[in-house]
Amino acid sequence: MSPDLLFLVLVGAAFLAGFVDAIAGGGGMITVPALLLSGMDPLTALGTNKLQGLFGAGSATIGYARRGLVNLGSLLPAAALSALGSAAGAGLATVLPVEFLERLLPFLLIAIALYFAFKPGLSDVDRERRLSPALFALLAVPLIGAYDGLFGPGTGSFFMLAFVGLAGYGVLKATAHTKLLNFASNLGAFAVFAGVGTIDWRTGLAMGVAQFAGAQVGAWQASRLGARLIRPLLVSVCIALAVKLLTA
Repeated sequence: MSPDLLFLVLVGAAFLAGFVDAIAGGGGMITVPALLLSGMDPLTALGTNKLQGLFGAGSATIGYARRGLVNLGSLLPAAALSALGSAAGAGLATVLPVEFLERLLPFLLIAIALYFAFKPGLSDVDRERRLSPALFALLAVPLIGAYDGLFGPGTGSFFMLAFVGLAGYGVLKATAHTKLLNFASNLGAFAVFAGVGTIDWRTGLAMGVAQFAGAQVGAWQASRLGARLIRPLLVSVCIALAVKLLTA
């Protein structure tokens, strides 16, 4: 494949990832393999993925906030904890093997898919919360952020599960709030990867523009259709990512 064609393939993959990620998470399932297939070493692929992922998560956050689905100010403390957790996870990623997570993750994703596929009563209506907002921010958010920095795939699905299962949010509201925390976790990991110089800036910025556009389309569709679109796509993304990891 010629360099110009490869570049266009990466940009197209980023647009698709932005669309999917804005609705159900899992965009890294598309972009990370694409970056690795382009010949990047794993650490550079992770760093470049965080750069372009910032654009997609930021775009989706703007899209949902513009439609009144998330109050950005009230979520900033949790976003800060997500970024700190992710920075810590990214620091570990530069020195630790992640084989254990690679083996465990497919089964976690299958469990998330089954939860959203068969849990009765899941809709866009809020339910009773199991953790207070403060405990949710202090316990769940940094752990998921750390996972994002250390490994990454499926982070949006884990945030979704936490918002629905622990915070009691409806599916659409959970999706909207997930994007700001995912943006923050991308930012924390990006800062670490940029510090160690493992980013292809030209590719990452070009893919970021495509991610931004794809995420705008995805956020618009999710806001319009709500749980009717988000639930089946989330289940499909989790199953697809699990199968990919199991057969890699």
